[in-house]
Formats: sequence, structure tokens, C-alpha cells
Amino acid sequence: MAVATTFSRAEIGIEAPPVTVEADVIGGLPQIQIVGLPETAVKESKDRVKSAIKNANFDIPDRKLTVNLAPADLPKSGGRYDLSIALSILAASNQIPAHRLVDMEFLGELALNGAIRPVTGVLPATIRAVKASNLIVVPRANEHEAALAQSNNVLVADSLLEVVHHLTGQQRLETARKGAIAEQGITDQRLCDIRGQESAKRALTVAAAGAHNVIFVGPPGTGKTMLASRLPSLLPPMTLEESLMVASVRSVSKYSFEFTTWSKRPFRAPHHTSSAVALVGGSNPPRPGEISLAHNGVLFLDELPEFTRHVLEVLREPLESGKIVISRASRQVEYPAQFQLVAAMNPCPCGYFGDDSDRCNCTNDKIQRYRGRVSGPLLDRIDLHVEVPPLPTGALSDPALRQDTDEHDRSINLIAEARLRMMHRSNKLNAHMSARLVESACKLALADRNLLDSAMTKLGLSARGYYKILKVARTIADLEGSEHIRTVHLTEALGYRRLDRSGHRSVL
Repeated sequence: MAVATTFSRAEIGIEAPPVTVEADVIGGLPQIQIVGLPETAVKESKDRVKSAIKNANFDIPDRKLTVNLAPADLPKSGGRYDLSIALSILAASNQIPAHRLVDMEFLGELALNGAIRPVTGVLPATIRAVKASNLIVVPRANEHEAALAQSNNVLVADSLLEVVHHLTGQQRLETARKGAIAEQGITDQRLCDIRGQESAKRALTVAAAGAHNVIFVGPPGTGKTMLASRLPSLLPPMTLEESLMVASVRSVSKYSFEFTTWSKRPFRAPHHTSSAVALVGGSNPPRPGEISLAHNGVLFLDELPEFTRHVLEVLREPLESGKIVISRASRQVEYPAQFQLVAAMNPCPCGYFGDDSDRCNCTNDKIQRYRGRVSGPLLDRIDLHVEVPPLPTGALSDPALRQDTDEHDRSINLIAEARLRMMHRSNKLNAHMSARLVESACKLALADRNLLDSAMTKLGLSARGYYKILKVARTIADLEGSEHIRTVHLTEALGYRRLDRSGHRSVL
């Protein structure tokens, strides 16, 4: 009996490095020994595999079986290797032809009766197997997820016996079939649902066009959450590559894969009691957190000052780099985190500072402590600071104030045209421009340079704030189809930096 080899894929973040599974039957007492840095779930696979092989009417060799998972320095976790281990044992004992295992990969956890159960991380593994021109067999429960790789090299199986029949030529496995995909353009989240708040809707359009981060500040019930929830519907549909990246992150997370919405931009809204690990990701093996699950979409943090300071500070690095690296003693995992941050907060602890009703009794000291929970460096990374004031009396009940049903579509068209100008100019959205690109794309007239320099002094802006104002001004100019940034564009951009201003009794 020779050493038999099968192939599988590990789950390291959204990477899926290949794993070679070798089985050898040697002299000794009957037992199965698994080596190659297996964790507990992998070590326990020998009992699942043994029962599955017996219940599929095959034999377990009455000698010592050694199973090696290579490379030996790569941690192996989960039940994803069960199917590959079982097949390598059957090939090593000459119960199936070993040559049929060449250029094939296998994923799946085995039940005791031989059924194949679903595993996580199927999509990244499938994409990489297809790129390597290999056939890959996955559990039928993961069929829709694996089919997103759009290849005929993806086969699905319900049981170990079905896979053996395929390898022996008795019956071919089915190719993964993709189900219906929800249309991205259909949404019930529209701007016309929000009465009034024209300046806030304008700011939301600017944010959507240039991929800028935004914070809404105003009393309770003024529409901050509604505004945030409309942002994903204003963004253009994701490309296939972007959709697959989002789906890959979801695939390796603790959440079930949702096929009907895989191509829609994510909108994540964690509660303010969430921990830093919930946002960044963690556990062992590391799983993606909310900021990675919001990749290519929107991360909405409501009641921003209610989040603990430590939790908010972990956002600073991914906001700049667009990725998050989780380090553990045995491994380091990198997840994408190119998200758009939308935050909301009240102007004071009670929420009614600046309201005409004079309900607020908060002192200057209380207001400053409340706002101080959000650090200056984090606010500095938020491009647009937008006031959402209470609506005038009668604004909701006045039948004369009809909803503009075309407002949403007009904004979408403006955003799409502005993004085309950005991509044509620098192949980047304005929020993602480097300092060098900003200097070439955001040139100002002498009077406007003096205006910006004066604002830098009065507002106490940092260098980052300076460049963010220029990026926002460039986006406003793009929305209006202007080749150059004009004074009106710059002054509007400066108006979105209100939280940089000093003053204890201002609403913003």
C-alpha cells in the first residue's frame, strides 16, 4: 500500500491556502493518528471519519493509519478536512483509485452516517481552486455560495458514498447551480421618505459621491438614522470583484451566508454596547468584525458618544488604511475594511440643546464632557460634520409639502456622473486620493488659498483636516460638473467642519 494524497483548503482569513492530506497504512495496532498541527476539531475527525467510512460500507484497515496535513506549520481547524481525510484513507487502502484524486480538492465535514455537512469559508476556497484549474467538491448546503465562482469545476455532494461513486465512475456529481439573485436597484429606502432636512440630504449626496465619512448631529427624532440608512441605496452597484470580496468576508464570518443579498452593499449598525473585538474581529481562529463585514458598504454608529472610548479608537487605523490586521500567537490574519463611516450623535447628554423649547438644562461642562467622549483624532478623520435640526412646526402634517418622488433618482444620477469624473481624473474616489493627487486635482485660486489658510487658523485644523476639506470641495465641484474648485465649493466644504470649531454653547 502506497501513500495516498488528496487536497483541501485551509481557512486563514479570506485566504484559502492549499493543504495536502497524506494517508499511509503502516504496521502497528489499529488506530488513526493525525499530524500536521491539527486543532481539537481536526483531531476529533478521526472518529467521524471512521464511522462515516464504516456506514458507507467500506473497510477501515486493521493497521495503524497515519494522516499528515501539510504544510506542518499551518494551523488546521474545523471539520473542513473530514472528506479529504476519508478519501485519502480509502485510496491508501486501495478501495478507490488514487489516480482519480489528482487535480481535485475536497471540502466538507462528515456526519457519522457519511453525510457531508456544510463548512465556512467555501467561497474563498472555491475561487482559489478554480484559479488553480482544479475540480473542487463541496457540500450541497454550500452550493449557492460555491457557485458564485462561476465555474463548471465546482461539484456538489450529499454524502461520502456519492463522492466515491464519482471517483469510481459509477455516477457523476452535479455541478453547482446558482440560484436567483436579488436585483440591486430595487429598494424601499429612498430620500423622499425624509421630510425637510434639505441640507442634510445634500451632505449625504456629497458623502455618497466622494465616499466621504459623515457624522450627523441633532436632537432625537430629527431623521439621523433615516439619513444613514439611505446611503447604501445612493451608492452605485458593486462590481463583480467587489461583490465577491464582500461575499468572501461573509463566508468566513460567524454569520450564515445570505445568497439572495450577496451582491448588495452591506449596511452594518452595531449597538453602542459592542466591544472592540466585535468591531475589529477576533476569537480563535480569528473571525472578521463589523468593520470588515461593512467592507465596500456602510458602517453606521448611532449614539456615537455612548460607545466606549477604547472601542472608538480602534476605528482610527482602518479608516486610514482600509484594512485590519488581527495578530495571534500562532497566526496573523488580514481582512479588508474599506468602509464608509456614518455616525450620529445628540448635541448634549439630554439631546435637546439648541431646541427652541428650552428643554435642555445641560451645563457647558456636561456638554463638553459628553462631546469629549469622541476624540479629536477620530473626528478629524470624519470629512462631513452635519447639523440635523428639529423640523419646523407643521412640517410633517402640512399636505402642501409633498414628497419629491424623483429626488432619490436625481441624486443617484448626480452621484454616478460625479464618480465617473473622479475615476476618469485619478482612477480613485476623492476620499481615497493621496496627498500628491490632492495637490494636482484640487488647485485653488489665490483668494481661495487665503480663505483656506485663514480657516485653518480659526478652526485649528490639522494637516489631515486641510486635505479633507480640499477633497470634499473637489467632490462638490464634481457634482456640479465644474472642472475647477470655486469659492462656493470651498465655502460649502468649510461649512462641513463645524465640530472643529470652538465654542461651548454652539449646537455644532
